[in-house]
Amino acid sequence: MAQKVKLSTIAETLGLSTATVSLALRDSPLVAAVTRDKIKEQARALGYIYNRRAASLRTSRSGIIGVVVHDIMNPFYGEILKAIEAELDRDKQTFILSNHYDSVEKQRDFIETLLQLGGDGVIMSPAIGTPPQDIQLAEDNNMPAILIARSIEGLDVPIFRGDDAYGIALATNHLIGLGHRCIAMVGGTDQTSTGRDRYQGYVNALRKANIDVDPDLRIPGPRSKQGGFEAAVHLLSLPQKPTAVVCWNDLVAIGMMNGIARAGLVPGVDISVTGYDDLEEASIATPALTTVWNGQAEVGRSAARALLDKLSGSHEPDGIHLIKPEMRIRQSTGPLRVTA
Repeated sequence: MAQKVKLSTIAETLGLSTATVSLALRDSPLVAAVTRDKIKEQARALGYIYNRRAASLRTSRSGIIGVVVHDIMNPFYGEILKAIEAELDRDKQTFILSNHYDSVEKQRDFIETLLQLGGDGVIMSPAIGTPPQDIQLAEDNNMPAILIARSIEGLDVPIFRGDDAYGIALATNHLIGLGHRCIAMVGGTDQTSTGRDRYQGYVNALRKANIDVDPDLRIPGPRSKQGGFEAAVHLLSLPQKPTAVVCWNDLVAIGMMNGIARAGLVPGVDISVTGYDDLEEASIATPALTTVWNGQAEVGRSAARALLDKLSGSHEPDGIHLIKPEMRIRQSTGPLRVTA
């Protein structure tokens, strides 16, 4: 078996001290950039592997951050994760990703594994039904937690997400301003703070415009294109068909538009549709989707920065930090069509 390369070996070949080599491999600003690059190049040439476990014993930091979300296949979470990764990269942090798929048990196993690995912190969009004590477990073991996208009552931790009630009210008010009065809402669940807040924003906007809230026009549940497509079939079968639909997210909205088109109607002309999140796909959909920008990148950046600040000794105030959504008006919405 080949002998393991040591820091002293690199130091000897370059005529430098072991301390200088160690600092350079940890990207310390105490070592000039040219010297750091030279040392790293020599380390690679010799096959040196940095011993993170040994370093963590010296510094009480592993350099590992846990990130757990509902489903990375959802582009909403993909955009958040991209921003988290970019922010952590600047601090030379590594993150381990897990999808919980709304399984509290799977999420709990991940947190316990992070604790066993000596994780420095965790950023999480909590699973439906997450008890506060599961997150408090991490906090009590010096692994600070930051929540994103969803809130849990009874926790004193920073939470970063969009202002969902305000954002859905923007979309609903946009449709009301176009003359629509029979407006459906499709998707979401009252089991999450996000679902409750978005539905409340929809209800508030209708009531402010003196429009009755019809429970038959709410279809909870769908979060995917397939779900939106199937919901379109249901809505079009109602005795009083809605003239506009507020969708839980862009995926549901795109599925909804496909279902409307399959029925021989034109989205944005016969039935107006709004999405939520302003994913990349929204602007190139057919028709281009009117939606609400929800600040995913800002949520990711802010959450990662808050965790890094906590680890460095400064502190982001606990509680909810809301990103203010913005309306993106495109082709999938239009004035109410008056039929003879």
